[in-house]
Amino acid sequence: MEDKLAELKESIEMLEDILNYAYEGYVLVDPEGKIVKMNYEKLLGIKEEDAIGRPVEEVIENTRMHIVVKTGIKEIRDVQRIQGYDMITNRIPIIKENKVIGAVGTVLFKDISEVKELAHQLLDLQSKINKYKGEIERIQGTKYSFDSIITRNPKMEYLKKVGRRAAETNSTVLITGESGTGKELFAHAIHRASYRRDEAFIAINCAAIPRDLLESELFGYDRGAFTGARREGKPGKFEQALGGTIFLDEIGDMPLEMQAKILRVLESKEFERIGSNKKIDFDARVIAATNENLEEAVKKGKFREDLYYRLNVVSIEIPPLRERIEDIEPLAENMLEFLLQEMKLGQKEITNETMKILKKYSWPGNVRELRNVLERAVNLSTGKFILPEHLPERLFNRNPNITSGSIEDIPLLQDVVAEAEIEAIKKALLLANGNKSLAAERLGIHRTALYKKIDKYKINDVYN
Repeated sequence: MEDKLAELKESIEMLEDILNYAYEGYVLVDPEGKIVKMNYEKLLGIKEEDAIGRPVEEVIENTRMHIVVKTGIKEIRDVQRIQGYDMITNRIPIIKENKVIGAVGTVLFKDISEVKELAHQLLDLQSKINKYKGEIERIQGTKYSFDSIITRNPKMEYLKKVGRRAAETNSTVLITGESGTGKELFAHAIHRASYRRDEAFIAINCAAIPRDLLESELFGYDRGAFTGARREGKPGKFEQALGGTIFLDEIGDMPLEMQAKILRVLESKEFERIGSNKKIDFDARVIAATNENLEEAVKKGKFREDLYYRLNVVSIEIPPLRERIEDIEPLAENMLEFLLQEMKLGQKEITNETMKILKKYSWPGNVRELRNVLERAVNLSTGKFILPEHLPERLFNRNPNITSGSIEDIPLLQDVVAEAEIEAIKKALLLANGNKSLAAERLGIHRTALYKKIDKYKINDVYN
């Protein structure tokens, strides 16, 4: 019996310690509202022996404990003014066999300013979490998964399956398709679905980097490698991608001498920084993409045949939007929802008549052009609906009656695409007052690509 009493006493002392550490102060009252137990000495300077047996309202300022034992209703996180402090308190009735036999009151925070400080700490912690999360996403470099590729088209569904299967291996992948079809989406998705998903995804636009800088951008350099080099040297894209994925976009525009060095890396699985003799083991997946016909480029001697076959292990050829009309509606609705969120606008809907026009257009700029058209429409629409009047004029001019005319009237597809590109570039340059950087940004292409198209279509003299 003595052992049990000692054990009970120890348990009570432990519970008392827990209460003392858990709360700034606590008080226990009987059914009459008289104090049975209390620990307010450290908080308010009130000794327990001076308070036991007294009505709680005589001891604690602005208390409601005597009311809680009468109503049996708990009061959580209430603000109570005591000795000039706004304290956060809980008051909870103790009920046994449907009868209130007492109540316990606890002080959670001595001053409401402590709550504000805690709130600031939590906000600061959340901000740090978001920062680290954003940094991880930046390092990983991917924003899209296969779920981001919206389609109802059987061929696109098949290509998604091919991409998922490719993600399970380490084979190189070659993604081809017209500009704006979503080649980069597939590259992101393959990386996200692979075992390398937690490592870096490094993308490089081979057409956007000047020829004389491409090698240092890809392979990096050691200190003193050339005039103007950083003193500490610099890792290249291949080095940054170790363990992850490197995405070589617009690989069809890569110079032949650089193609040879890429092939050497793929075959030997190692490379060197410029100015260094140290070999670096290359462990990364390579995904390449181009809107060029590489087979034709190989025939013309503009692309190495051995590199083409080395890259083309898994081939994904994305069809243009005009060949998957069934995708226009879900893509348009998804893009509209994203644009409304991004621009912080209210609900808008695409009318049936507007959707019919979108489905009849040939979309030479593919998915990228669709997004630009919808962004323009959202900006022009003042009401709830996206109407035909909010669409660019070209969508109406290029929708001839498909039931009229003859086979000879069908223009070459490349001429239609060229005409659309010329019109879009001229309009962009005009609205941008000749600012090529701004025009390229609004067209959704890199400035270097815009310069190439300006030269190709000989419109450079008109818009300097």
